[in-house]
Amino acid sequence: MSRAARVGAEDAVRVLVPDVDTLAAALEAEDYLTDHGLATALFLAVSLPQPLLLEGEAGVGKTEAAKTLARVLDTPLIRLQCYEGIDSAEALYEWNYPRQMLGIKLAESRHEPLADDELFSADYLIARPLLGALQHPGPRPAVLLIDEVDRADDEFEAFTLELLAESSVTIPELGTVRATHPPIVILTSNRTRDVHDALRRRCLYHWIAFPPADQVAEIVRRRVPASSERLALGTAYAVSRLRGLRLQKHPGIAEAVDWAAALAALGVERFEVDTARMTLGSVLKYREDQELARDDDAWLAVGDA
Repeated sequence: MSRAARVGAEDAVRVLVPDVDTLAAALEAEDYLTDHGLATALFLAVSLPQPLLLEGEAGVGKTEAAKTLARVLDTPLIRLQCYEGIDSAEALYEWNYPRQMLGIKLAESRHEPLADDELFSADYLIARPLLGALQHPGPRPAVLLIDEVDRADDEFEAFTLELLAESSVTIPELGTVRATHPPIVILTSNRTRDVHDALRRRCLYHWIAFPPADQVAEIVRRRVPASSERLALGTAYAVSRLRGLRLQKHPGIAEAVDWAAALAALGVERFEVDTARMTLGSVLKYREDQELARDDDAWLAVGDA
């Protein structure tokens, strides 16, 4: 990347988010409420730039942070959803084998030689999310979301190190591909397993905790305009209390929003015991969790307060 191109990209981003407070306000304008710690971590990920590893329980807003940041910067979000067994062909690139076979047959029909460098050229390359983020033309860098990296294996983590350290990847047939506008990289983890130290060392780090009930209520009000203030607050407190039970899956912000939306759709103005029990399927997705919640009424009293 030339110095002029790098400076131009940095200036384009700096105009939009010159400081932490401006970024926090821009995130809030997109209905993503954050604290100063997370806003600072996102600002540093944009400004340094350095990859940011966001950890926290499922449903606290890690993925949404990356999505909202992309909207604030008016740049594409390129998402790689990790899972067990993911490899470079699904994350970085793969060769278009059917097209290569057609190229071979066409060359044979014309009695023309087809060299390897023609067959393994950019024309036959299918870019996956990692390569697509490196090749993004700008003017602002893309936001690359490597979601739930803890679901991938050790080999995949090792594979990403070159990209995180140097904003480049090596394709054996083509050489090293370097980003013109290095992407803003956000990695998320639900802590289903520990991410290795080699990956952590290359990243900024921030833990996103479940926000307090009053903040969850504000999020609910923004996402479900049909919900009353009392309904949003009661739902938020009920979800907070449910998280104190020994559930298989603790509800997050998304479940609080879904629950409030279901209650509002039923015409409920405030959090009520009967409708809360009837709509538990909006917030608890395991039968055992619902049975546990029905056996413990304490969360209902908090939610109805």
